[in-house]
Amino acid sequence: MTDRSIEVAAHNALGARDFDQLARLFNDEYFYDFGPWDPDQPYGYAPHDRHVICRSGDDIVGHVGWAGRVIGVGDVEVTIAGVGGVLVSERARGQRLGNRLMASAAQSMLDAGGFGFGYLGCREEVVPFYTTCGWRRVYAAEWSIGRDGRPADDAQGQPLMVLPVASELAAWPVGTIDLRGRAW
Repeated sequence: MTDRSIEVAAHNALGARDFDQLARLFNDEYFYDFGPWDPDQPYGYAPHDRHVICRSGDDIVGHVGWAGRVIGVGDVEVTIAGVGGVLVSERARGQRLGNRLMASAAQSMLDAGGFGFGYLGCREEVVPFYTTCGWRRVYAAEWSIGRDGRPADDAQGQPLMVLPVASELAAWPVGTIDLRGRAW
């Protein structure tokens, strides 16, 4: 197994080579469905403030991105780190790299300070993975700005996950979730 290192980088600290390699990682997974990756508007979703990157030698083989935002949940404002772009290259899968990336992402949220929770939406088939990483499913309707730039209203039931960062899970409020922008 090749040595792998995980680092956390601010979006504006990434260089051209990093963006080229991230584009390759994202395009390998999503190009045929969504076209070329754009780091400032990835597939129409919100961009990331922080990138948790795994390198194998000089190559990026894994990524988790997150960005801070205040959202509304019912009548309460909650400061979250919205997570997206969770990817492991095909050649690096099956080695628990995703778990390591998610643990590093959680630690980077805690280190950054000010985030009560991590937040993400996902497909039903990956809920068990996020659960093993400490995330918990919440059941609520979600409002956001869609990939087309128009308001989107998703009914309760789609997989929404939260990770207690500086708050206890019991502190997550009840009510409709308003992302106040694009999802990640």
